[in-house]
Amino acid sequence: MKRLILALFFLIVFINLSYSQHSEPSYIEAYRTTNKINFDGKLTEPDWYKAMHISNFTQRDLDYGKPITEHTEVAVLYNKKGLYFGIWCYQKDPKTIIAKSLSVDFDYEEEDNFQIMLSPFNDNRTGYLFVINPLGARADLQIISFEDGNKDWNGVWDAKTTITDSGWFAEVYIPFNTLQFKRDSQQTWAVNFERDIMSQNEQALWQGWSRDKSIMSVESAGKLIGLKDIGYAHRFEFKPYTLVGYQYSESSGRTFPLKAGGDLNVNLTPSLKLNLTSFTDFAQVEVDKIPVNLTRFSVYYPEKRQFFLEGSNYFDFYLGSRNQAFYSRQIGIENHQQIPILAGARLFGKLGRNEIGFLSMQEAKFDTIPSTNNTVFRYKREIGKQSFIGGIFTNKYNSQGSNQVLGLDAVYRTSEFLNNKNLTIGVRGAASFENFKYQGQALSYLIFCDYPNDLIDNYMGISGMQQNFDPQLGFLWRSNYTVYSWYFRIMPRVLEKFGVKRLLLKPWGFSYYVTNSTGEFESFYNETRPLGAVFKSGDRFEFNLQQYFDRLDKPFYLTDSIFIPVGKYWAYHTEIQIETFQGRRFWTFINYNWGGYYNGKIHTLETNFGINVNKNLNIEQGYTFNYVTLPMGKVITHELATYVNLAFTTKLNVSLFAQYNSLENLMIYNFRLHWIPQIGQDFYFVITNGYNKPIRQIDLLKPQTFATVAKLVYRITF
Repeated sequence: MKRLILALFFLIVFINLSYSQHSEPSYIEAYRTTNKINFDGKLTEPDWYKAMHISNFTQRDLDYGKPITEHTEVAVLYNKKGLYFGIWCYQKDPKTIIAKSLSVDFDYEEEDNFQIMLSPFNDNRTGYLFVINPLGARADLQIISFEDGNKDWNGVWDAKTTITDSGWFAEVYIPFNTLQFKRDSQQTWAVNFERDIMSQNEQALWQGWSRDKSIMSVESAGKLIGLKDIGYAHRFEFKPYTLVGYQYSESSGRTFPLKAGGDLNVNLTPSLKLNLTSFTDFAQVEVDKIPVNLTRFSVYYPEKRQFFLEGSNYFDFYLGSRNQAFYSRQIGIENHQQIPILAGARLFGKLGRNEIGFLSMQEAKFDTIPSTNNTVFRYKREIGKQSFIGGIFTNKYNSQGSNQVLGLDAVYRTSEFLNNKNLTIGVRGAASFENFKYQGQALSYLIFCDYPNDLIDNYMGISGMQQNFDPQLGFLWRSNYTVYSWYFRIMPRVLEKFGVKRLLLKPWGFSYYVTNSTGEFESFYNETRPLGAVFKSGDRFEFNLQQYFDRLDKPFYLTDSIFIPVGKYWAYHTEIQIETFQGRRFWTFINYNWGGYYNGKIHTLETNFGINVNKNLNIEQGYTFNYVTLPMGKVITHELATYVNLAFTTKLNVSLFAQYNSLENLMIYNFRLHWIPQIGQDFYFVITNGYNKPIRQIDLLKPQTFATVAKLVYRITF
């Protein structure tokens, strides 16, 4: 009986530990320093050894729950301007360190790295993630949820690293005015750390190492204490720019742009930020990759402009089926061309339990489009630990008329369902108006339940959109529909002795569309994955079976002479995907998909091949081939995309992006030099060539469009 009681006791302790995922110490105390830190990545200052060190890292992968195999330590210093993190990543054999990048925003999931998660609000919801590799390359993101973050956010911070016979070591500096936090004399922040050792496929965290969580699970983090009497060192950040260039196009001839403008960022409070911009320019942004589109729907292009990226999570309002109530690329862009922005303002941040996002941008007159004002207001009220209610209002106004969208939403989110599982339930609705008048049949809604966990990932949702819903500041992938979606995935960790990390199984994942106005069956997509796996080596493969249905009410043109006639079409596809670990010198991805295509057949081969020549040079070549046979003829398409990145240092790199799309008869070359004289300041030199002819008619020396610009962005804080 005693043995049974003892066994039950240890079982209860084990279950509680597995739920809490915390080890002691679960806090780290920052040490205030008045001494100068020689920022070199060597960690030789005495203050580093006066500060508290933590080293209790636990594996999430591969050996769950066991201590990290390579000793790791972290200490924190701070002064009136910012935080310093000292990181000791010991490694028994430094030759096994995998580090292949020097560039900003490197792909940290494919090489050794160390991650710092900070949640200054300590609100179980939001935060920042800062990532470095052994070479000092930096990446960062804003945390939106435990599985979602804004990777395009770029904060002002820096890192220095050294590699020795004992491992690699780092100093990370984060100014307080990069962050948002409460105005308190004594701060307690949520913090967590992660070390990834790719040679062993090992992932270890300081706290919260559950496989149902991630380092972005703010609620599972430890605490950073000891921060007293801190505040923004500077309340104002002014970023003026100057630009000179030369542009040519066959339609408009030659121009010589000479521009100046700037952004003023004002920290109204430590938690509320105001952005003011005038004569905004985005010449340095990489051109869009324009893919071959063989569907009847629009292509979604991600936002790349830094002004819209910071704090973009404060404006998100997703309506299902890729539709968005607000899509920032509706501002300042028309048919991949820039529309001049005269001035604009953004206000975003938190006031107590209230999240606020406000944006207003005034566009200049462009061709036949009059000067237009674009305004968005998004509000959330935090409820409980992780839930919220909120709404959105958008308004697009010019002399020709106006368009509005009004939406409301409520989301219940918990990481404690069944003690330690993630669950999200939400409802969202919106209506559009013309000149502030409701026109009828202009509603959209989304109801969903998401259970995203390690073994089972299950999503169920219903969304709909009436035929007159028109969010002119949003993105519509399709409209006039009701869709029923259910995506069910199982990812068991079995067959480990055969080198398998986990299986990737999908019994089903379908979306069933009916036309909203008639209730008639319109589209169907389902994917079943009977076999798929991720290996301990980092390689992966999938074998998928897919089913499609589409009802066409009007012809769908692939080319000027070949179209799909009106009708109802079923199709069945088979797909094989193979991907090798991208941290190797050579890596590849192959996807072969074949089956029916409306009233014909299609074979698609998608390949990516990469070469990590050394830490300075990385090359990636993508190629997609489509072979379509239809009663009206054949359609053969080629899509190429080449990425070359040459990084001289972590602050100076040259990149080349070249693409070719045979369906659009489009070829573009984009050359970018990016130099960071010091963190927060940037110099860009960009050359872009464009060709819009069949490839056999292209003269490389005579592009249809050509542009070269030099742009300097300066940073002044006061």
